[in-house]
Amino acid sequence: MMHRAARIEDWLHDRREIFARGRGYRPTVIPFTGYGSTGWVRILCRVLLAKPDRVGVTPRKKKPRSDGRDAGIRGWRSFTSVPVKAVTVVIEIDGQLHEVEADRGGVVDTVVQVSLTPGWHVARLHTEDSAVQEAPLFIVAPDTARGIVSDVDDTVMVTTLPRPLLAAWNTFVLDEHARVPTPGMAVFLERLAFASTGAPVIYLSTGAWNVAPTLTRFLSRNLYPAGALLLTDWGPTHDRLFRSGREHKRENLRRLAQEFPHIQWILIGDDGQHDEDIYSEFLHDFPGSVAAVAIRQLSPSEAVLAGSRSRDAIEGTEETPWVYGPDGSSLANQLAEFGLL
Repeated sequence: MMHRAARIEDWLHDRREIFARGRGYRPTVIPFTGYGSTGWVRILCRVLLAKPDRVGVTPRKKKPRSDGRDAGIRGWRSFTSVPVKAVTVVIEIDGQLHEVEADRGGVVDTVVQVSLTPGWHVARLHTEDSAVQEAPLFIVAPDTARGIVSDVDDTVMVTTLPRPLLAAWNTFVLDEHARVPTPGMAVFLERLAFASTGAPVIYLSTGAWNVAPTLTRFLSRNLYPAGALLLTDWGPTHDRLFRSGREHKRENLRRLAQEFPHIQWILIGDDGQHDEDIYSEFLHDFPGSVAAVAIRQLSPSEAVLAGSRSRDAIEGTEETPWVYGPDGSSLANQLAEFGLL
């Protein structure tokens, strides 16, 4: 039986949807970057109700809108949009049409069987009542040997807030231009991507899909390599009051290992949360799927705000090195000693 909190959330969404449609709001698809292999692709998007003058506006992938309407949006505004549940989304890829249904949060996370060549492609997404939006897709070549998975908070972005306040601040208050990139991490990830031609880049975070457009603009503006965001839906689940961020990361790491058994992943995180534990468990379960682990060490002040460091440093091996450093430059220099850069 569905959790009571989820039933209440559905009831509120239904009331808000009726009110918004009465004011002339229409469905719009918010596309996210997908990934896949030459025979399938994982499509990610969200369907929301939007003001009529916003419907059909395609967000830029490389920089903020020139008119500034998106540039200064604080995080809380992304949570005032009304999701459209159980709506049919039409996916067009390479001339083929597929129909899928959004979940109760308006999120589409589905796999489509399609034949594509390695590299970047585009999927065209729309509902019956919405304009067509384009979602970038990265297709991984069958002979790709390396991939990159990176955490976001305190790994590519400096947060410097106590953990109990971090999610609320980043989600509801912080302007995207106030977010600070971690020193050297953009260059580090770009070098890793360049060193392994065709390597997929995955940003795995416990953040909500609501902030995906904001994070995408942040990563692009700070010159991080393009890649897919794997986030979570906001709010209660069918059987839980709160979603488990740790389980979200575990499930997606396992999924990546099963989708790409031939790829060894370089896992990047920080020592202020549970990244070391999660990566250690993943290495134990899928030893052949990890090339290296790079952990950013928080500064003493950051560690205090994060609730101290998670554990003592893990000793790596020659086959699977674990490296620790305060910034991207230090991590890059250490991985270079192992021939990974």
